[in-house]
Amino acid sequence: MKESASYRVFRVFNAILLLIVVAVTLFPLLNVVAKSFSDMKYIASNAVTFYPKGFNLKTYRLIMSDSMFWIDYKNTVVYTVVGTFINLFMTTIFAYALSVPRLMGRKFFTGLAVFTMFFNGGMIPNYLLVRNLGMRNTLWAVVVPGAISAFNLIVMRTFFEGLPRELEEAAAIDGMGTYGIVAHIVLPLSKPILATMTLFYAVGMWNTWFGPFLYLDRPEAFPVSLYLRNIIAGASQASGTDADALGEVASNVKAVTIVLTALPIICVYPFLQKYFVQGMTLGSVKG
Repeated sequence: MKESASYRVFRVFNAILLLIVVAVTLFPLLNVVAKSFSDMKYIASNAVTFYPKGFNLKTYRLIMSDSMFWIDYKNTVVYTVVGTFINLFMTTIFAYALSVPRLMGRKFFTGLAVFTMFFNGGMIPNYLLVRNLGMRNTLWAVVVPGAISAFNLIVMRTFFEGLPRELEEAAAIDGMGTYGIVAHIVLPLSKPILATMTLFYAVGMWNTWFGPFLYLDRPEAFPVSLYLRNIIAGASQASGTDADALGEVASNVKAVTIVLTALPIICVYPFLQKYFVQGMTLGSVKG
């Protein structure tokens, strides 16, 4: 079909609009990367835009030459892998149970999950609970308290409710049990929502620092986000002979922090992006 003049104008306008959106989206990222490689004086004068000025690797060398950085980076990988697995496992089994219409007390358990979205015990009771369970200074203090996100639970439950029940009934007639149905029918059909939840949980676990800040005392157990947070705090409080060296690092250490912590997630995201929109759409709209 021949395109009309109005449609060609729309396409040009749409392309221009999307290019503007891309530029606005990329600018903060490019600016942060440029600042991470720039000299302090150019950052302080707001002279850094898309490319580094006064090319500077001092912050990267200072952080990456510290063996504790790599120990904490390894801790972050362990926390993210173990935490995401626990998050995904707990959320999946809970969401599938809530999606089954014949479940007794289904509305009660759903309401209980929604209740936790708006009310919680608070920081001090959570700390006392973790301490009394003997989980302080352990892996479990980081990965267990946030094992289930109520929002992600509701999204996943809605996705499961949209799956055809006829497939499960046919499998049950053939003698397949509940666990077999979940493993061989439900989960293979749920790749979009599983990939989406994996991304959500992995990003949250990778960036977490407040929980480890409360529950961990040993620097060798810190995640890298807490390690870099302490560098920023130390730079702002430095005095004497350390003030000059740390003061020069302080102006761009935040940019370096963002680059170092975001890089792994940026590398993983393209492999999950094809499932992302589909999973959120199917899990957010019922019917």
